[in-house]
Amino acid sequence: MEDIEDIIIRSFRESSRVKEIFVNENLSRLVKVIDVITQALSGGNKILLFGNGGSAADSQHIAAEFINRFLIERPPLPAIALSTDTSVITSIANDYDFSEIFSKQIKALGHEGDIAWGMSTSGSSPNVIKAFEVAGRLGMTTIAFTGKDGGRMAEIVDFCLNVSSNSVPHIQEAHITAGHVVCDMIDYKLFKKPENHS
Repeated sequence: MEDIEDIIIRSFRESSRVKEIFVNENLSRLVKVIDVITQALSGGNKILLFGNGGSAADSQHIAAEFINRFLIERPPLPAIALSTDTSVITSIANDYDFSEIFSKQIKALGHEGDIAWGMSTSGSSPNVIKAFEVAGRLGMTTIAFTGKDGGRMAEIVDFCLNVSSNSVPHIQEAHITAGHVVCDMIDYKLFKKPENHS
């Protein structure tokens, strides 16, 4: 029977390996995404974040970093996680279909120049895909954090940051690390004083 300590060490090493591959494959796209979000926020636009399950939690996590703060004291930045209002979500799912829970919110809240930032470890979640389609028609910039081969989302969004892994936990770990980097670099670009870049 394999030693539990070996299993733990292997899991940490694999997580690190997945993130290393991610940054090597996506560095230039990540820089561009940071630029695009910075420009949107500078122009008075907002970020709408969405996903299912763990990706819903990650969307809420990143929205909180923008609205409250990340590492530095600075003004709140406009970001909304579309997975938080249970009355809205359940009414849409009940009256129409679960695949529309994000797209209807984007129709109501999204405007040209806003950011639609969706997360899906498979790249194939129907409700996230439908949200991107609506966002694209509204003139929003669409950003997908995906995994595996990127799925359908890789074909329809403006920017796809894909984690080349089939491990859902490691994909999510790379997503939240990339999300933190986006928050940190936007602070750097907008306010020029992130805590750990002196």
